Amino acid sequence: MKVLMFGWEFPPHISGGLGTASFGLTKGLAQFKDIEVLFVVPKAYGDEDDTAVKKIIGANEITITRKHVNIYNTDKQIDISEVSSNLVPYCDPEEFWQFTQQRLSASTRFVQTDSQGKIPFSGKYGANLHEEIANYAIVAEYIGKEYDFDVIHAHDWLAYPAGIAAKRVSGKPLVIHVHATDFDRSGGSVNPKVYAIEREGMEVADQIITVSNLTKKIVIEKYGINPKKITTVYNAVEPVENKESELFKRGINDKIVTFLGRITLQKGPEYFIEAAYQVLKRTENVRFVMAGSGDMMEKMIRRTARLGISDRFHYTGFLKGDDVFDMFRLSDVYVMPSVSEPFGISPLEAMMTDVPVIISKQSGVAEILTHAIKVDFWDINAMADAIYGIIKYPALSAMFRKFGRVEVDSLQWKHSASHVREVYKKAISK
Repeated sequence: MKVLMFGWEFPPHISGGLGTASFGLTKGLAQFKDIEVLFVVPKAYGDEDDTAVKKIIGANEITITRKHVNIYNTDKQIDISEVSSNLVPYCDPEEFWQFTQQRLSASTRFVQTDSQGKIPFSGKYGANLHEEIANYAIVAEYIGKEYDFDVIHAHDWLAYPAGIAAKRVSGKPLVIHVHATDFDRSGGSVNPKVYAIEREGMEVADQIITVSNLTKKIVIEKYGINPKKITTVYNAVEPVENKESELFKRGINDKIVTFLGRITLQKGPEYFIEAAYQVLKRTENVRFVMAGSGDMMEKMIRRTARLGISDRFHYTGFLKGDDVFDMFRLSDVYVMPSVSEPFGISPLEAMMTDVPVIISKQSGVAEILTHAIKVDFWDINAMADAIYGIIKYPALSAMFRKFGRVEVDSLQWKHSASHVREVYKKAISK
């Protein structure tokens, strides 16, 4: 079974959980001998970990205006530049003018390419994101014609148009993977353009994978999608060796409580700060770390200053790769106070490094974890009580470390990949 998979990021070039989940799934699928994955990203850097995929394809590397062909009975390769032309035989000048005007207004879209006929991509989430999404779909149409595959898999709304384009030119079934919706990211103030992209992807898809039942409910109720074509497949985590960091040694005796994620509305960073303030009223032997970056970072720094807890609060900036696990190894508690979290891989990563976790009830991962403390994101008093209990009562902390690790060891990507493989079969059979 050959899978053409469209994503937006791939390790080590990631900015959040989407790239981590995409990579984990490909590693899980690689354990099945009957599955082969071609993974497409807008921009390939050349240092991606391609051990679990047949090939990493960068849309920035695809020439869309030039092809190499071999002429029969010659050993020479000839460059053919394809030029879109409106030349029509047996047509007078007036008729030609009317014809070209009609074509231009109805269907022409200008795309800027470099001298080799390639579209440049940043692969980021910048101001021209929607333009890059549209260009990604143009390249996906070419890929859909040129490559051999059985099923298309598109990760999140950024890649839905690419998946749709490949489906339309190839006729192959499309599976979309809903890692989040704009209802999660925006806190309810949905962007109409993003919503339209998400809904079209869901309607065109032959099968839909959601990362939690929480997300499945949103897809059904907010987008009007038939539940019969939706399957929940929970994310997982890659086993890691729990070793002490060689680079970072703890130089303090204080307990460390960590928030790790994008510092945005969706992740609830302000509730973490308010809970920290409540804890610091009871004890001083604790420090709080906010690891990550985002549009609310400056606001959070000002808030900690106004509360007078800046000397007990630390901001690391964005962390990735081994830095994430080094941060967890230094932590005594991990808190994920997300307002709306479709799943949430970071608690699993924390539990893999023997860190007790506190998560919001409004997260998808709360559906599968037993040995985690669950609170409403807005209940800062309950959050503060949970933090205080773990850092002050060693037996409580030890219990969560021991049984949390056993629980998370069973949540591996090979199991999630097995469910995804069944979704592929269902899509192909239809």
